[in-house]
Amino acid sequence: MGMEKYIGIDLGTVNVYIYVKGKGIVLKEPSVVAKNKDTNKILAIGEDARRMLGKTPGNIITKRPMKDGVIADYETTEKMLEYFIRKVWGKARFSKPRVAVGIPSGGTEVERRAVVEACLQAGAKEAFIIEEPMAAAIGAGIDVGEASGNMVVDIGGGTTDIAVISLGGIVVSNSLRIAGNKFDEDIVKYVRAKYGLMIGENSAERAKIEVGIAITPEDNDDKVFELRGRDLVSGLPRTIEISTKEIHEALASSLGLIVEGVRFVLENTPPELASDIADRGIVITGGGALLKGIDTLIANTTLTPVTIAEKPLSCVAIGTGEFADYLKILKEGKGIIMISR
Repeated sequence: MGMEKYIGIDLGTVNVYIYVKGKGIVLKEPSVVAKNKDTNKILAIGEDARRMLGKTPGNIITKRPMKDGVIADYETTEKMLEYFIRKVWGKARFSKPRVAVGIPSGGTEVERRAVVEACLQAGAKEAFIIEEPMAAAIGAGIDVGEASGNMVVDIGGGTTDIAVISLGGIVVSNSLRIAGNKFDEDIVKYVRAKYGLMIGENSAERAKIEVGIAITPEDNDDKVFELRGRDLVSGLPRTIEISTKEIHEALASSLGLIVEGVRFVLENTPPELASDIADRGIVITGGGALLKGIDTLIANTTLTPVTIAEKPLSCVAIGTGEFADYLKILKEGKGIIMISR
């Protein structure tokens, strides 16, 4: 397999990352597309489209074609992929890249085939699917081929994928449709209920990044963040201050479900592998790994050491790009579909 023609794609609900072996991450763009509703013409993709979110006139719609880590709008996803692959690959007609894409471990056969087909339609010569926790583990530098248990919790935008990996296969896994986007929605709902203020998800995300915390904050952790929105009663713009404690309160229920998901996987892990995990600990990847205190929360509730991967945001993309090296040892048919044109 010609390595120089190999690219890895993390086709995320929020962002798309593309990794080229030997070059690293060559593209990071939001998975957003802007379309003219009347003509169905695509006006912008990626960062250009994200800038339009929530600010477009009636005839222009901005949408995320991925939802919960899977394709919600096939045609738009295909166009988006084609645009990104071309941006990275150029328009060389004679050489087409081999593409590996990470998808959630809970993805159905139909969802997986949709991703493969979208890649082939977008110009790939060959397309592979790799389950996200496996890609995240490879990207975090874990040797997935060895005969010992490794546990990964990948908290992305649309899904949280939890898996125990040994001998190149996923032994136990759990995929939850609760992740970064759900955290933003939780903050929007909380502010609406408590302050009667309507805020956008971009504002909620900024508040989460600036003052969010996964564990009960100490007094010296309590910071405030200014949120601007529309007053639901008067309809006029209004600004409030939201504190770290309030964001923690808003996120508590979703974080609780993630912790339950982690415990479920641990409880269903064979004893030999569970003792490996007790020694090595759990590795957290994905954008959710950046939420302050998430490692402490999971460590305290599972009584297992937890570390955050070195480059949590790009682990899945790196893992899909490096995945070719592991093809020989990854179990045949274990979450891998390969289709050639």
